[in-house]
Amino acid sequence: MKNCLAAIILILSFCSTQLHAQEIDTIPINTKDLNIKLKRSPLPSRQGPLNFEPVKIKPLVVNAKINYWKTRTNIGININQAQFSNNWKGGGTNSVAVGGLVNWKAEYNKNSYSYVSEVVLQYGKIKNKDQLQKKTNDRIFWDNKASFQLSKSWFFFGSVSFESQFDKGFRYYRDGKGDEQQVLISKFMSPGYLTESIGLEYKPVKYFSTRIGTGTARQTFVLDTAVYEKDKKEAYGVDKGKKFKNELAFQIVSAIDKDIFTNTNLKARYAMFIPYQEFKPSKIDHRLDIALTAKINRFMNTSLTGVLLFDTDMDTNKIQANQTLALGFGFTFPR
Repeated sequence: MKNCLAAIILILSFCSTQLHAQEIDTIPINTKDLNIKLKRSPLPSRQGPLNFEPVKIKPLVVNAKINYWKTRTNIGININQAQFSNNWKGGGTNSVAVGGLVNWKAEYNKNSYSYVSEVVLQYGKIKNKDQLQKKTNDRIFWDNKASFQLSKSWFFFGSVSFESQFDKGFRYYRDGKGDEQQVLISKFMSPGYLTESIGLEYKPVKYFSTRIGTGTARQTFVLDTAVYEKDKKEAYGVDKGKKFKNELAFQIVSAIDKDIFTNTNLKARYAMFIPYQEFKPSKIDHRLDIALTAKINRFMNTSLTGVLLFDTDMDTNKIQANQTLALGFGFTFPR
């Protein structure tokens, strides 16, 4: 018992000593009258006011220009050839067909003003053995349109378009001996069409537009009298002995140019021409151009094109149609 009591007294004495030492260590020291020198800092210091002076920095001029023009050119070449030996029993005839297409488009956009110029050139020929050469395609089309934006989807526009053909066109028939003969019915500027139009354009999306030309004039040219057939008093609406015919009309032109699938483009243009002088359904002209182009690889594509045309000035009251399916080479600039 005595040993336990001694141990407790010893522990209490040790703790008391530690507490007393802590109190001594934390006693504040008055350094007022002490000569204490602090070690000088090795870092440089500056005393006094700081003066700031403006520095002139020469501006850097970047020599860059904004190009408001965007151009695109498509060139297509199609070749078709067939050859048969003299003893070929399956039937057929030797033939060579060549076709070409150039589509150039330039577009200018700045603020609310835009200008679009598009050129379409098409030409093709086929030669079958023991037959005359015949055209498969022949067209010159140049359309120019300037427009000013009125609202989000409406524009005021003015346009000028020209249309004709490169080569002579013939009507073919067989004479009494069975030989193929041809009669000239068309050539360059016989006919030729020049159309001016002003009005409103509706363009809700980038790939579709509709022009409403309330003020439209069209001149039809027949410059070569050789296209007039002997028993006809007019050709393409132009009276024999005259060179051109002028018409005032109401015109609607709708166009779509859209990639409907991957590497597949649909391009269509519908034009309706309603003359004010002869305002009746039989005198309304309609033309629908459709082109479906599928790209096979970088240089090859296949295209399906077609035209539906109704124009009583062409000496027929029925719908005219043509269709072409081609596989060939295509080049686009810029890529």
